[in-house]
Amino acid sequence: MRTISTVAFIGLGVMGYPMAGHLSRQGLTARVYNRTPQKAERWVEEHGGSAHATPAEAAQGADLVLVCVGNDNDVREVICGEQGVLESMQNGTYLVDHTTASADLALELDTACQEKGIAFFDAPVSGGQQGAENGALTIMCGGDADHFEHVRPVLKHYARAVTLMGAVSSGQLTKMVNQICIAGLVQGLAEGLHFAEQAGLDQHQVVDVISQGAAGSWQMENRHATMIDDHYEHGFAVNWMRKDLDICLTQARRLDATLPVTALVDQFYADVQAMGGGRWDTSSLLKRLRKPE
Repeated sequence: MRTISTVAFIGLGVMGYPMAGHLSRQGLTARVYNRTPQKAERWVEEHGGSAHATPAEAAQGADLVLVCVGNDNDVREVICGEQGVLESMQNGTYLVDHTTASADLALELDTACQEKGIAFFDAPVSGGQQGAENGALTIMCGGDADHFEHVRPVLKHYARAVTLMGAVSSGQLTKMVNQICIAGLVQGLAEGLHFAEQAGLDQHQVVDVISQGAAGSWQMENRHATMIDDHYEHGFAVNWMRKDLDICLTQARRLDATLPVTALVDQFYADVQAMGGGRWDTSSLLKRLRKPE
């Protein structure tokens, strides 16, 4: 395997755009692709590097290709499609998929990469847009341990923690655990704030007190104020959370794992979508509990 000096980044959304920026600022040669070309061109104006018309063009000559797109079908298209990165990637290079996708897809992509002598990692991230911008993401990886030591220093440019969880698909399975836990936490926080409001308590004061004890969480610390203010035009969208929870629930059925709370919260998110909140932050679960004014 080779030293990594040239990287290709496929997908410059709210996560990929700042993630790729961190790589450029660290002196790596960056080649980028985005489905909307204007966004890739704007990224190049800000960070340097080069924008390309297809994923295959962007991956040409790259030592490491990173992908951060929407769902399983998007990943297949940019990796295995007619103009996908596997058309131009060379033996001895690395491919990292940061998309939150299915474990089955990770195994499928690993097989395709092995045929070309490419080391593949499924590496979903947690930390949201703020984490991407601040270079403070948590990355959970699945793949070969020896190859991981070559890739990890690059991923550290936009992460505070990069952990190998096991073989390919382990990263996606770990991300499922992450989303399962978040779903329950956010619903609990929403119900707690709703109860405090109905009881006539000062919600901010309540959070100041209980966050110092066992009830404290990242969601409480970072989302309670915007929830109280009924502000949800930020953060991780409900539409994306429902995509993730569908992956979790599908995998749970295969594993014979029982996720009653996750299934219930998924339906609560469906209610939020029906309210027109598909693009709202996941903390908008509180909004469905509040009575209309």
